[in-house]
Amino acid sequence: MWQFSLYVLALAVASITHLVYRWRNPKCSGKLPPGSMGWPLLGETLQFFAPNHTWDIPPFVKERMTRYGSIFRTSFVGLPVIVSSDPDLNHMVFQQEGQLFQSWYPYSLRQIYGKQNVSTLHGYLHKHLKNMMLNLFGHGSLKNMLSDIESVATRNIEMWVSQGTVELKDATADMVFGLTAKKLISYDLEKSSENLRENFDAFLEGLLSVPVAIPGTAYYKCLQGRKKVMRILKNMLEERKQKPNKVKADFFDHVLEELKQANTILTEEIALDLMFVLLFTSFETAAMGLLVAIKLLTDNPRALKELTEEHEKILKERENLEAGLTWEEYKSMTFTFQIINETVRLANIVPAIFRKALTDIKIKDYTIPSGWVVMVSLPAVHLDPVNYKDPLDFNPWRWEVIFSYCYN
Repeated sequence: MWQFSLYVLALAVASITHLVYRWRNPKCSGKLPPGSMGWPLLGETLQFFAPNHTWDIPPFVKERMTRYGSIFRTSFVGLPVIVSSDPDLNHMVFQQEGQLFQSWYPYSLRQIYGKQNVSTLHGYLHKHLKNMMLNLFGHGSLKNMLSDIESVATRNIEMWVSQGTVELKDATADMVFGLTAKKLISYDLEKSSENLRENFDAFLEGLLSVPVAIPGTAYYKCLQGRKKVMRILKNMLEERKQKPNKVKADFFDHVLEELKQANTILTEEIALDLMFVLLFTSFETAAMGLLVAIKLLTDNPRALKELTEEHEKILKERENLEAGLTWEEYKSMTFTFQIINETVRLANIVPAIFRKALTDIKIKDYTIPSGWVVMVSLPAVHLDPVNYKDPLDFNPWRWEVIFSYCYN
């Protein structure tokens, strides 16, 4: 009996050893980038989600870049991943989308954004939805929105000044959400019986958490918030069907017009997922960017002084001080754009972009196997000392040189 037990134990050990070996040495038609696949199934998921409380590159990426270089392999929740901070590979990823790569996001994010959101769709439908978004938020639309943006910003700043203290994170999020929600779905919190905004509060935390849908976890709260938002959006769309606007005023109107077409490829599910993603990404990224910019300017009096002088100069050159901001004035804000670029570079609000390889891809000395995911690490790009001297310093003047170089 003990001999049989010993045989079973030896077989189990051999099987586990073989499994671990195959996991840590994946099949590849060429040479894989260096790295570690971590533990079977779990990979290096826990290390990846370790919090980062600095401006610097996340420790997970930084430590492995030091050890393996700008291209390395890893695994998240059993999924083989190539992490890149390499400019050549990054350029290839974005230039060859649709040919060598396709848009892809982890299952946990697809559950949050919706199974039919624009990042999971490909081909003609993906391009069609992107065109719809550009019509709403493109160059021409931005020019038309300028007066609305100025009005909302002025009204909110005047309200903040009259208050004793302001919770800036919530205040900026409320301001941006009010603007984008009105543009997208004509939503007005003061006139609505549903508070759409509060359901988004836990979203960013949930997006960057371990994807375990257990009550009490950040990820679970994120999913519950999504359900509530989708219910509200569906009800609003049904109401708009019953009482359509005579003139197209928001994204709902464009969706309803599209759904009426006999040969449309758009469905209500796709449209609602798209509205959800647009609401979340437009207000969360803009609000976080504003918050970071205010923090950086508060800590840098010289930059704040030059920014103030630029805007005061615009006001002094106006014939009518009561006139609103013009497109020409907006385009003349050179230092303002330098502040924006430097803020976006340091904030790294979107920490990574994912794409899936559609075929085996040769890059430098390595091969990326078909089906593997490539994660472009944006902080590693934005904080690269090769591209940016003293990358952790807030230095908006660096963009004078960059703009001059690009122009020449």
